[in-house]
Amino acid sequence: MDDVTIRIDEIYVPAKRRGEIDPARVENLAENILEEGLKVPISVRQGQGRYVLVTGLQRLEAMKALGEDSITAIVVGSPQH
Repeated sequence: MDDVTIRIDEIYVPAKRRGEIDPARVENLAENILEEGLKVPISVRQGQGRYVLVTGLQRLEAMKALGEDSITAIVVGSPQH
């Protein structure tokens, strides 16, 4: 799988995930990203014409806090049931 750059506003965060945001961790990650860059891409899947966040909520929020418009992501397949 290749890394792709995705606009942050094209990423949907499911409601059940939104409550998992840790402000202190987001701030720490934002500082680290400023110093060293984003080391680990987030994971998204395609669903209903948009990208849906799979992993990396704190990283996504840190990039938003930094005012970034895009983020590096890995597009994964839909989860198997």
